[in-house]
Amino acid sequence: MPALAVAEVLATDGCEVSFAGARGRTEADLVPEAGYPIELLDLSGIDRRNPVKAARALLMAARALPEAGRLLDRTKPSVVVGGGGFVAGPVGLAAARRGIPLVLTEADRRLGLANRLLRRRAATLCLAFPIEGIEGSGVEVTGRPVERSVIEGDRAAARRRFGIAPERKCLLVTGGSLGALSINTASVQAFGEASARDFDVIHITGRRDHSEVEALLQRVDDSTGYHLLEYEPNLGDSLAASDLALSRSGGSVFELAATGKPAILIPYPHASADHQTANAKWMEEAGAAVVLSDGDLTPELIAGSVSGLFGDPGRLEGMSEASRSLARPDAAERVARAVERSASEGRR
Repeated sequence: MPALAVAEVLATDGCEVSFAGARGRTEADLVPEAGYPIELLDLSGIDRRNPVKAARALLMAARALPEAGRLLDRTKPSVVVGGGGFVAGPVGLAAARRGIPLVLTEADRRLGLANRLLRRRAATLCLAFPIEGIEGSGVEVTGRPVERSVIEGDRAAARRRFGIAPERKCLLVTGGSLGALSINTASVQAFGEASARDFDVIHITGRRDHSEVEALLQRVDDSTGYHLLEYEPNLGDSLAASDLALSRSGGSVFELAATGKPAILIPYPHASADHQTANAKWMEEAGAAVVLSDGDLTPELIAGSVSGLFGDPGRLEGMSEASRSLARPDAAERVARAVERSASEGRR
């Protein structure tokens, strides 16, 4: 999603934009839907907890390097932008070997593996957060790019879409594009029954967990006001319609900030370098979020946390103001300027 936000600015400036992605990942659907061409490579993430899977992922990356080189030879880009995903490693390395300017982006408070390996070869490194020890020439703290449709979400229109009354509170539950089973199941158990709450719920399960969560909700006697969705490629409507978010704390914390949403954050405990905990602490330290441990998660805990915040309007408004103070609404433009500058310097 950050890469699509940057692509939107570049395309508006008259640049031709194409993508490289990993086969079987979300970008295979999102990029064509946004109107951009994409080339898919066979890659997977490195699971540090499983040496066999990690070795397999490294082998796939090595095999993808020649394919990435052929892709660049065919498309002849002026600049390559690394979004930090699986594909950034082989395509970024192939670009560096060919002298193609490389711009890297990092969405978290820790550099990912691809960015650590490619940092010295990049013309510019764009950071969402300041990172201790990562500074100096070629490093820019831009914030994390967020799509314009998220920043400019229409609350009244979004509430009409979901059938939520203007005066009624609404909780957004989301665990990412695939899902977060611990959050998904606890949320249905805590809020599925209409009599257990005095607010609406927009719950985006993610594709992996949807059938299981839907089956749980169907066992509830009365789920009025519980809006269950499998997937939303753009959180603009969901964020605009809601007053509080219950979510993981990946790069989406910048979407929360961009819309001034207070949040209850549950970091994914197995995220690489525990970056989700670092992201969550960033919001918590600013007063914009409450952080809960995934290991302690129960329906009772999240029900008490949500009810406590909805029952304290003053605190909720203070958290909302703190969230807005963290926003970087010009992040996509700043990254796009770095990309265009690198392309221009590369041509000279």
